[in-house]
Amino acid sequence: MIRALYSAATGMKAQETNIDVISNNLANVNTTGFKKSRADFQDLMYQTVVEPGAPTSSGTQSPSGIQVGLGVKTAAVQRVFSQGDLSNTGNQLDLAIEGEGFFQVQNPDGTPAYTRAGNFQLNDQGQLVTNDGYLVQPTITVDNTVLSVTIAEDGTVSGRVAGQTALSNLGTLDAARFPNPAGLRAVGRNLYQETDSSGTAVTGNFNADGFGRLQQGFLESSNVSVVEQVVTMITAQRAYEAASKGISTADEMLGQAISLKR
Repeated sequence: MIRALYSAATGMKAQETNIDVISNNLANVNTTGFKKSRADFQDLMYQTVVEPGAPTSSGTQSPSGIQVGLGVKTAAVQRVFSQGDLSNTGNQLDLAIEGEGFFQVQNPDGTPAYTRAGNFQLNDQGQLVTNDGYLVQPTITVDNTVLSVTIAEDGTVSGRVAGQTALSNLGTLDAARFPNPAGLRAVGRNLYQETDSSGTAVTGNFNADGFGRLQQGFLESSNVSVVEQVVTMITAQRAYEAASKGISTADEMLGQAISLKR
């Protein structure tokens, strides 16, 4: 009964983490380029009362033995990088990646970061930046003479300059990808950082070598499905209630055992 108390408690704790993950997904349902997370669980160690295959008599053995589990734990919170829907904004600086890849961003301390959110703007120097003012890499500068900006599917940035008929090349945006994107460290502001688990970033051109293509005037929406998350939340809530019922049942049984001598 004491074992049941602790096993049920691990189930409640695991479902608390599950609810935390689901709540964060729902909170970011309208966050540009957001990728949902999923909590994965695994069972804990087992207490072996009778070893499977142990002899039960001369010439016979236990076919399954007796093993009692000791609960559950959260094994990982995995980020799912499935494609989000593309929404048309009409803004010439809004970009969406259709397929695999990340935009490259430079943090204020000079370290690289990566994002799927393409809601870019221009700073006071005409440089392409994120909403927090972080420079997009490679640096793209749009000066005051540029009337409009065109960004091709391969990341080539061109500008129409006043008094000129031909487009001027303003630079090219490069793509980045990772052997294991689920291993990236989420640092907020729609940014990710490379880790040993993600592997080293591989850079290249958009719309080539397996990278996705850019869509100008579009933004990638969050890949969170509200219906899916609500159903998952209901399941987690019921699992939490069942685990709490296990604790109350074990407590009642323990109380009855203690009161036997009365």
